[in-house]
Amino acid sequence: MAYTQGKTAVITGAGSGIGRALAQQLNREGCSLYLSDINPETLAETVASLGNKDAAVHHRTMDVADRAAMHAWADEAAARNGHVDIIVNNAGVALMSLVEDGDYDNLEWLMNINFWGVVHGTQAFLPLLRKSEQGHVVNISSVFGIIAVPTQSAYNAAKFAVRGYTEALRHEMAGSNIHVCCVHPGGIRTNIARSARGGDPAISDEDRGKEFEKMARTTPESAAAQIVRAVEKKKKRLLIGWDARFIDIVQRIFPVNYGRLMLSLGNPDNPVLKRQQS
Repeated sequence: MAYTQGKTAVITGAGSGIGRALAQQLNREGCSLYLSDINPETLAETVASLGNKDAAVHHRTMDVADRAAMHAWADEAAARNGHVDIIVNNAGVALMSLVEDGDYDNLEWLMNINFWGVVHGTQAFLPLLRKSEQGHVVNISSVFGIIAVPTQSAYNAAKFAVRGYTEALRHEMAGSNIHVCCVHPGGIRTNIARSARGGDPAISDEDRGKEFEKMARTTPESAAAQIVRAVEKKKKRLLIGWDARFIDIVQRIFPVNYGRLMLSLGNPDNPVLKRQQS
């Protein structure tokens, strides 16, 4: 019997990528689901893809940046179930911009989703996790919560913040019924690059997505399976993909000078690297 069978899980960003793959795997295992996404069409596609009709599925179109909406969602789950067993704060967006060219509206947009969305989900559902025999908080950071790279200052800031917030929560929950895991995916084949704001306007969203997919070797299904195993085994930290494991090692060996190595490996024609060499 799967560990998650008979349990109840909450997943944000369930309309695509890791969120959709998690919903599909947990549904197959007999886990009841509360799913949300800001896109009603893709969320409906996820719900339609779930084949186990014996496992309850509740879904809501929602922006995780909306604190009141997130707490109302938790109230709905409390009224219906009384508790939840798992919360996966997965929703996220991307933004490409040099710091000097940064736009405050875009920065706030990203932070409100990638960081505050995690905070809202965690705090809204913690009381329901407390009522579970064994609760799990899974917050999705990134390999960019381990290293920082040019043009990703906003994304780095949010994912480093998620890491710090989650690790502090893990210490606070020690000895309780709540397990806390911080997840650091490497390149995952999702639509996040296609949906990103900023970047070179001469490059189309489709071309940007294709370039990202050349580096993203891990499928959402593989990432989801690893997250589910981490929940079962109560792992405190999860690196997903060989690239995440490699970057984690490089950062430990070269905590200050990893940047030039990462730039060289990623793209020898990177304009930032060329500027540094001039």
